[in-house]
Amino acid sequence: MAENCEEEQEGLVAQRRRVLGDDHPDTLAAMLDLADRYWTTGRLIAARKLEEQVVEGRRRQLGEHHADTLKAIGKLAVTLSAQGDFAEARRLQEEVVAGRRTLFGEADLETLRAINNLAGTIAAQGDLTAARELVETVLATSCREFGEQHPDSLTAMSNLAAILWQEGEKAEAYALQQQVVEMRRRVHGESGEDSRAAAAVLHMMEQDVGL
Repeated sequence: MAENCEEEQEGLVAQRRRVLGDDHPDTLAAMLDLADRYWTTGRLIAARKLEEQVVEGRRRQLGEHHADTLKAIGKLAVTLSAQGDFAEARRLQEEVVAGRRTLFGEADLETLRAINNLAGTIAAQGDLTAARELVETVLATSCREFGEQHPDSLTAMSNLAAILWQEGEKAEAYALQQQVVEMRRRVHGESGEDSRAAAAVLHMMEQDVGL
């Protein structure tokens, strides 16, 4: 099924390139969708190649600071981070954060997601202090603007728990992850995918400290 969807999307990209041209917005959107499909099947090299083409096309057509350009840059940065190219991923994510702050402000949901992604890359580089500061800002803003049970608030809370755990503040991290599990279950039920993922993280914490 996944292969068929991939092949259909590849056909759509080829058709739009032939009919509309490489830089047409509809062509670039289809390419980004195909990159997402490649991501789900672990084809990160192929996804990166497409994302780089989309970034170049949108920069030419829309400019450096257009929201759609920033979206494409953000996707490319996540792929680079997944491939271990943290320095380049961080550079691009900082560009996205700065651009979105200018266009939409600090409290915009996509801005907060961009900051959260940047924090993840910074943490992967080993700078936990800087990553923690960013995630704490995201969490406070998300809770204030959207409520603490919003999915993005809970994601930020879980990310903060992970950073605290790495910093050795295990009691605080465990308590925070417990809150995430309780709120995920309240919103999605015990069998919800997000609830089970949060509970799995909590279980790993318990095993690590012998609870």
